[in-house]
This record gives sequence, structure tokens and C-alpha cells, in this order.
Amino acid sequence: MSLASNDQTRQCMGQVLQFPDSFDGAVGESIVFAPDNPPPTSSAFWLIRWIFGDQPVFTSTPAETNIPPAYTDRVTVDTTTHALMLMNLTFSDTGTYELSVQTDKIYTGQTSLLVYEKVTDTSLTGPGELLIERKSIANITCEGNGNITSVQWIKDNNPLNPSVSIIFSSDNRSVSINPVFRSDSGEYQCTLRNPVSSETKKLNLIVNYGPENVLIEGPNEAGLGSLVSLSCFATSLPSASFTWKFNGTDTSVTTEKFTIEKTNLTNSGDYVCTARNHVTNQNVDSQSHILEVKEGGGGDNGGDGGGGLTTGAIVGIVIGVLVAVAGICGLIVYLTKTKTIPKVSLGKNKPTNEAPPRRQEHELNYAEISHERKSRGEGVIPRNMNESMTEYAQIMHGASAKPQAPPPPYESQESKPSSLPEGVTYAQVMKRS
Repeated sequence: MSLASNDQTRQCMGQVLQFPDSFDGAVGESIVFAPDNPPPTSSAFWLIRWIFGDQPVFTSTPAETNIPPAYTDRVTVDTTTHALMLMNLTFSDTGTYELSVQTDKIYTGQTSLLVYEKVTDTSLTGPGELLIERKSIANITCEGNGNITSVQWIKDNNPLNPSVSIIFSSDNRSVSINPVFRSDSGEYQCTLRNPVSSETKKLNLIVNYGPENVLIEGPNEAGLGSLVSLSCFATSLPSASFTWKFNGTDTSVTTEKFTIEKTNLTNSGDYVCTARNHVTNQNVDSQSHILEVKEGGGGDNGGDGGGGLTTGAIVGIVIGVLVAVAGICGLIVYLTKTKTIPKVSLGKNKPTNEAPPRRQEHELNYAEISHERKSRGEGVIPRNMNESMTEYAQIMHGASAKPQAPPPPYESQESKPSSLPEGVTYAQVMKRS
């Protein structure tokens, strides 16, 4: 073989034009096949040819350009890059396309085209009935037109994955949730795709549940005449409605709050609220809440309990009276033992120069000490003041330094004090004849 023949062989071998392996096109739209490394423009071309399979699409020489009737008004070729634009695509355009360029060298390359129908009319449908937790089944279906090559499911912006209760169909177009739980509530979206288009639809799913965790919040004690409010709470979807019972009897209250504007003693008792979910058709009672209305004080919302003395005041009065009584008794015993108690005459205006009794005569006198507190703590009064043969001696007690009225006269058995000053205790002295 001559040297000239070898040069011709190398020229015929030429260079490979680089294209993407394939192109994706949509029905009714256009596509451009452009080589990544077109022949240099400095070389004059002898032939440019595009063929589809074994059918010519475009042929051009320096003398003429030829486009078959099937591609008239559908193709154009860039004379610089030799790129082919194919317009108004149809499914029949799917296949292999090859470019040949002849200059002083031969350049060839090929690629393929896949034509798809765009995804349209996508819909996402869910259950038509209300869903109840642990009882209902939710079936969700995603449909659309066009060449669908993939289906993607999303819940609350996260991929929806299969689980024990979440099952996908073989074509991935539908999902079944059996049974539903409250955690299945949320926004579901389905995306239908192919290489040239996609569509997404969304659906909100609501799972109803409850009521549960029903409880009453409020005071357990309240003062007489105070404002009391009890509140009922429940976990429920939709929100629960409420009714109230008092001591087992239905009331007219149908709100979450039970309000007593001004308490009285009849408001003490057991309160129960019932929560109802009208979708799940379930009723749940709270635990009993005990409210005690007290006269002398109140609980958290209690008001003024009335005008009675406090416990501390009563204890103080009792201790003071006991100390006074103990002091009086001790004084009487001491005077009796030392014989220093004077004998009291039982007659009126009897001379006082009577000789004192002899020491060996043991005359016994008895002291009856009794006192009572007035109903409003206004002092101490003797009792049996109308008894005859009773005389009184005034005994001071307490820390008061105020002067007091004089005691009733000893000389008169008929004279009784009409009123008793505060801070004075009287000892009733009985004489045994």
C-alpha cells in the first residue's frame, strides 16, 4: 500500500463528535441535539447529514439542502455548530439520531431521544368519612395523566416510609394506614414525575381521639360568701364539651368552668365533670373534686368567713381565765389555813365589837368560786347572784391597772351589783351555819 493510500485511510477514520447519551423531550415541545466538540469552522464542509434510524432528517451540501416532507417546518440546523433542532415532538420521534460532517476529515457522533407526555391532572384523594383513632382505616390514592415514571410521598415535609401500619401499593400510587393513630394526622403530599415534568398535590388528614385525661382544677376549701371557680380539662380532638354533676345530680352547667358567685354551706360536696367528644362518641368522667365551704375561713378563693373569734383569741381567753381561777383558789386556801379570813356577819348593822372566836374552835367556811364569760367576751360575771345567804368579795385579776368600781357592800345581803365592770372577778363565799 502506498503512503498516499495510508493518508486517505486516516482521513476516512475522522474524529468522534461527543453528545450526551440521551435527550428527554416532551410531546409538543422542541429539542436541540448539539455536539460538545463541533468540527472547526475553519474547515470547509463537503457534507452535513442528520439521520434518524435509517431515515434522513437533514442533508446539506455546498450545492443544496434537502429536508424530507415529514420534517418540513420541524427541523433547523445551525451551520456553525451543526446542531439540530427538532420541533413539535411526538412519541414517534423517540429513537437514535446520528450526525455526519465531512470536511478534510470525517466527523461522526450519535445520541438518542426519549419523548414523554407531560404529567397532568394530578389528584390526591383520601377517606371520605371521619377518622377515629385505633378504629378507622385511611386509604390515600394519587392519580394523574401522562407518562409517570416515579411517585414520591411526603408527610409534614418528611419522606413517608412504610411501617407496620403504613402499606404502599405495588405501583406506589396509593397508601393504606391501618389503623390510624393521632400521630398520622398531618399534611400528606404526592408528587408524580417523569423526566420532563412533575405535579404535586396535598391532602390534610385529621385523626379524631379522646376525650382522655379529664381533670378538675380549683380550690378544695373556700370561705363562706366567696367566689369559687372550678375548671375542667380534657385531651380531645375535636375539643370536648362538658357537663357537671354535684353530689351525683346533674346541673345546668355545660361549660368548662363551674362558677359559684357567692358560696354558702350548701355548696360543700363532690363535683364531677363529664367530657364528651361528639365525633368519637365517647364520654369520660373526671375524678371527684371535693369542695368544703367553711364559716370561719377559706381556701384559695375563700373570702371573709364571718365575725367569730379566731382560734388564737379563744385559746388566749381560756388560758387567762384558768390562770385567774387558779390564783383565786390559791388565795382562798391560803387565807383559810392562816385563819385570816374575817367572819362575815349575816345580820344588818350588827355591832362589830364582838369577841373573836377562840382558836380551838374550828369554824369552817366554804368558798364557791365560779365565773362565766359573757357571750362576746365582755368580762366575767358571777352566777347565782339572786341566791340569799350569798355574799360577794371583789378579787382583782389581769394586767389592767385601771381603777375599778367598788365591790358590793358586805353589810347588805340584798344588795347585788347591777352591772359588773370589766377586769373584775367575784368570789362567792358561802357560810355554813
